[in-house]
Amino acid sequence: MSSRSFKITVPATSANIGPGFDVVGLSLSLSLTLSVSHSTQSNHDSYVPPQITYSGEGAEEVPLDPYKNLTTRVALYVLRCHGIRLFPSDLVIHCANEIPFGRGLGSSGAAVIAGVLLGNELGQLNLSTERLLDFALMVERHPDNVTAALVGGFVGSYLKELDQEASEAASVPLAEVLPEYPPDAGEEWGLNPPQPPYGIGHYVRFSWSESIKAVAIIPRFELSTAKARGVLPTSYSRKDLVFNLQRLAVLTTALGQNPPDPELIYEAMKDRVHQPYRKTLIPGLPEVTSTITPTTHPGLLGICLSGAGPTILALATSNFESIAEDARKIFSRFGIEIDWKVLDVAPGSSVTRS
Repeated sequence: MSSRSFKITVPATSANIGPGFDVVGLSLSLSLTLSVSHSTQSNHDSYVPPQITYSGEGAEEVPLDPYKNLTTRVALYVLRCHGIRLFPSDLVIHCANEIPFGRGLGSSGAAVIAGVLLGNELGQLNLSTERLLDFALMVERHPDNVTAALVGGFVGSYLKELDQEASEAASVPLAEVLPEYPPDAGEEWGLNPPQPPYGIGHYVRFSWSESIKAVAIIPRFELSTAKARGVLPTSYSRKDLVFNLQRLAVLTTALGQNPPDPELIYEAMKDRVHQPYRKTLIPGLPEVTSTITPTTHPGLLGICLSGAGPTILALATSNFESIAEDARKIFSRFGIEIDWKVLDVAPGSSVTRS
């Protein structure tokens, strides 16, 4: 029996990077890797359903049913949008995951991008990067993490204003895009899902100084994005918005300069839109971000919450261990244990065919 195999690799991401709330994302050198094989025969009478195995972060909590697993549900959504009802026969997927769940390092965004790429590859659809992003945004709804995971690097993105018909399509409830499959769902169930409009998301890559690494300071507790968004206000003062806009305009250039300027970057990574409101969810956050500075820790450039948290991201050119260990001491005063990793900025997702 003939078969084909391939591997999909998707990086972790950090969103916001200080003042860039829902705007900028950064790909990091942790990854979700899918090793995939399947039959190339199409005999429906001998169809063998997909098998999923999982190792690494989240292995004990990820559903292995292909109709419940996020990555395979996204893949099936992409396939069915192109008239392909079923996964190929004898589909075997092993997921090896390095990205912690619920820590603000883009685990769900990576799973979504992996699913979009899986669907594209299984269906041999040859979708463009822009169209892959359209499918991802129908599921994730925020462009920062999924864009950085797909294209890699330091990325700014936005959602395009669409005409009324496209806006209605893009705002279809997630339950209609990725329905919960009942136990008795057959081949005909859930067909004809809503198609994504074209050109939902747009992005640009910013320059990044190769001397900068990211120290991910990862508390050992999960924080859901929904809970972290729930503490944010529904409106902001003009003063706070201008504060963030000024710093974001500087930061997107400053992080690409050589050598990077700590005085410029540290101030430019401050935020008044999301971090002040999330400090109640992350004991020790204000103390870490205000105590660890370029003056106290030479080599540090800036420090901020990673995505919705609770991970804190310290951008630095040296002195990585001292930065992380001093953050550990501060968190320990609040009864919180941490792990830490020194990460590089990663390239985007890739598909390697055997």
